[in-house]
Amino acid sequence: MDRPKLEVADVLRRYGEAYREQHAASLSTAQRRVMSAIELCRTAALGSHREHCDPCPYERTCYDSRRNRHCTKCQCLARAQWIEDRQSELLDTGYFHVVFTLPEEIAAIAYQNKEVVYNILFRATSETLRTIAADPEHLGAEIGFFAVLHSWGQNLLFHPHLHCVVPGGGLSADGDRWVACRPHFFLPVRVLSRLFRRLFLELLEEAFNGHQLHFFSSLHQLQDPSAFSAYLSPLTKTKWVVYAKPPFAGPKQVLDYVGRYTHRVAISNNRLLDIDDGQVQFRYKDYRHDSQQKVMTLSADEFIRRFLLHVLPNVFHRIRYYGFLGNRHRQEKLQRCRQLLGMASADPAAPATEPPKDYRDRYEQLTGVSLRVCPVCRRGRMIPIELPTLVCTSTTLEDTS
Repeated sequence: MDRPKLEVADVLRRYGEAYREQHAASLSTAQRRVMSAIELCRTAALGSHREHCDPCPYERTCYDSRRNRHCTKCQCLARAQWIEDRQSELLDTGYFHVVFTLPEEIAAIAYQNKEVVYNILFRATSETLRTIAADPEHLGAEIGFFAVLHSWGQNLLFHPHLHCVVPGGGLSADGDRWVACRPHFFLPVRVLSRLFRRLFLELLEEAFNGHQLHFFSSLHQLQDPSAFSAYLSPLTKTKWVVYAKPPFAGPKQVLDYVGRYTHRVAISNNRLLDIDDGQVQFRYKDYRHDSQQKVMTLSADEFIRRFLLHVLPNVFHRIRYYGFLGNRHRQEKLQRCRQLLGMASADPAAPATEPPKDYRDRYEQLTGVSLRVCPVCRRGRMIPIELPTLVCTSTTLEDTS
């Protein structure tokens, strides 16, 4: 795939300084760090080295990465590594994709209390899926799944939701049987929606009573308990959106599809069309009109504001695992699932190979695509001709997905 002509980094380099000056009072430290990391990524400020092709005269300067999880350029290797790690966990069964979405009224609270509300979203979602799946009237089994947090829609507005990927079945209570879902059906979404709504609102009230929620600006009045209760009251009667997408065609399609979700940032570079004259144009899907491809134009200021809506709390894990995929008993329970499904057992005694230390070698090992092949002659390999030089040594924000 050709490299995108425009990048989010270009928007921030061109308009970021003016944005910082205009919104200095409202920018958080985390947002400033993300802006700086993306602006500096793959530039001379982080250090560089020279490479040349062995059979042809082509030379290039290679700049180092900041490895920030909000930077779309930094996620390719992390995504490839995540997919590689999940390969051994695939089961020979159908898989389902279930999405849990917060109403707009809750999204407003979530933006002012990201860590607390995001954790509640994960907890309410996991308890909902596991409770309904364990009910003998539905599946009667312990399921395993992972959930990925997204906070954006195609228009970059704040839209918190969880993507859950679930095998189509689970372990019986005694662990002696694999209980399969009905063909092309996982769990009833109406039942999931009602329990999700109840659990989420109960957990949110617990957080409020425990003084974990803070409100300001347009939500300032919610600090009053009676105002908070009145705000939530209509939400106990509205329908909360839980959407079960059609099942995947097979286990191998799961990672190909979900790999696009796990390490995605709010907007990919290949959606950007133009960033001139103080405006940013980008492609988006209009889901309200049959997913039509449209073009949106925003002022650079508004584009940056929307992008920064999705900065995660520091060291927040946005990919989490539950049920028999939970970290505590994962290998033991996965082994039991394989046995019950008649799959070949994984060999725990197989010697672990030392992963290559250079990220380019690791990327080639994981994806089969070489970053060392000369982009001009396509035959030679790029060889370093200068030692790396380090210019900037400021702290990076590691990828803690």
